Amino acid sequence: MTTVIIIIIAVVAVVAVAAFFLLRGRLAGGGRGLRSRFGPEYDRVVARHGGDTEAAERELGDRVKRHGAIEERPLTEEARARYAARWAGAQELFVESPERSLTEADALLADLSRERGFPDGENFEDRTDAISVHHAAHVDGYRRVHGARRGDAGTEEMREALIEARKLFDALLAGGASEREHSNRNLVKGRGTS
Repeated sequence: MTTVIIIIIAVVAVVAVAAFFLLRGRLAGGGRGLRSRFGPEYDRVVARHGGDTEAAERELGDRVKRHGAIEERPLTEEARARYAARWAGAQELFVESPERSLTEADALLADLSRERGFPDGENFEDRTDAISVHHAAHVDGYRRVHGARRGDAGTEEMREALIEARKLFDALLAGGASEREHSNRNLVKGRGTS
């Protein structure tokens, strides 16, 4: 009987210790999920809050609550082609006028993100906050284009901003074709779906 009691006490102690470490890990590492979800955006927000990770995590948590349920709408093939042509035009324009090129890229990203289902607000920060929840790794390029288009940046800085913004453009465009259109197109071509 005493052996059974000792085994029960040992099992309860092990469970209690495991629960303690699990709970402590969740409380101490609450930002780990946000850090991995937001990547460089996490670091940018922490820096903006002067290193205050709690304030940054509250802001990022609020973004997730406000914008996490956004479901990106698919694009038609026509829309994808239209956006691809606009981006190519913006890139070609860079040689002649970097400022106009970045202004077009900025407007194109606003239009594309709006068509994909992101907020159409007048406030640029609200739009980029929403995009950051879904495309955190690429939203900084959009911010760089938006800031550099004013002409305060040098040509090389504008070129780098356009290259970085292209990553968000590609990410928004990549998920753009509706699955039905993609499946139908493959069936028509005789490839089936994969």
